[in-house]
Amino acid sequence: MFKREVKLSGHIIDSLILPKALDIIMDGDGDFKIIKFKVGKLRGDISHARILVEAFNEILLDEILDELSEVGAIVVELKDVKILLSEKDKTLPADFYSTTHHPTHIRYDGEWLLVEDIEMDCMIVVDTASRRAFCRPIGKIKKGDKIVVGREGIQVSPPERPRGKKGVFEFMSSDASSEKPIKSIIRKISSEIKEVKKRGGKIAIVSGPAVVHTGCGPILASMIKENIIDIIFAGNALATHDIENALYGTSLGMCVKTGTAVPRGHRNHIYAINEINKAGSIKDAVRKGILNKGIMYECVKNNVPFVLAGSIRDDGPLPDVITDVIDAQDEMRKYVQDVDMVIMISTMLHSIATGNMLPSHVKSICVDINPATVTKLSDRGSAQVVGIVTDVGTFLPLLYNDLKTE
Repeated sequence: MFKREVKLSGHIIDSLILPKALDIIMDGDGDFKIIKFKVGKLRGDISHARILVEAFNEILLDEILDELSEVGAIVVELKDVKILLSEKDKTLPADFYSTTHHPTHIRYDGEWLLVEDIEMDCMIVVDTASRRAFCRPIGKIKKGDKIVVGREGIQVSPPERPRGKKGVFEFMSSDASSEKPIKSIIRKISSEIKEVKKRGGKIAIVSGPAVVHTGCGPILASMIKENIIDIIFAGNALATHDIENALYGTSLGMCVKTGTAVPRGHRNHIYAINEINKAGSIKDAVRKGILNKGIMYECVKNNVPFVLAGSIRDDGPLPDVITDVIDAQDEMRKYVQDVDMVIMISTMLHSIATGNMLPSHVKSICVDINPATVTKLSDRGSAQVVGIVTDVGTFLPLLYNDLKTE
């Protein structure tokens, strides 16, 4: 039997990290012996466990240790990370380490270094001259980059379930359900938002066009104007239909106020795109007085950055839309490391994309009428997301009204 000793520390019972670790060992056809286990008895105390992991061969043991590292297990025998050079651009050496979105440190030359810009499914590149480590997607790997391989010398710190009542995020890891008490959850989200803004934090919103379709565009515009929202991630559709609504009072040809179809209204979103094209950009349309209300207007007037990522279905698109998805990823990455909370509303693909870029410490809320959107985020590793299954037309007005109360 091949053996290695690992240790776990923290609220490993409350957060179910210990049973997860034991499940990983047994599911990987390994065995274990708990060498030492100290339980934290008081609320502020942490627990410690030392576990001897056994497997029939070294490959199997390495696979188990790799999975254990993702729940925070650290191999007791401290070794520095192993580094190999990339032989060409966008190419990785064998057995490269693929990151989680949890805070990660590597042991290099006897010192623990924080991996900067952490993101899931990326690689760790070490700058030996500055003694810094960076998270990089495969598309940004250059020939000669020093890539961390294997699993020695890597320490991952997954978030722990808080002890006691900690607001809306006590719902972490619960299943998405339309039967949760929506109003009470929204009150807790409102409280979290107020706390983030009170300490000077930043809140991003990821939004689909349903915000406009349901008549909630003015609410989101007000949240931008009132400094509640600090950045917007969206696609061509949100901006196009917001501008269509601002110019013609319709969204997808439907009158937003009455909900009735407007004759030949199906052309209005193309007319909106044409107006912005003539102006040159959304900012130019605001500057020239063509666009004087709405979500995009408030972004421009209040210097709130927005990233509009294109898709194959886009009409136009608007000149501000980034049609190269890799360029759009890079633009989004400029902001995700600095936000404290992300609210994702009625957009499956943009929500999943943003969730995959976020560090696990960022408080995240996903609101969608389709439960699959919420569960897919968790399935893809974004377990920190609180899921709410409801209509955006219900959620945003309730949230905004609660934010306005003291």
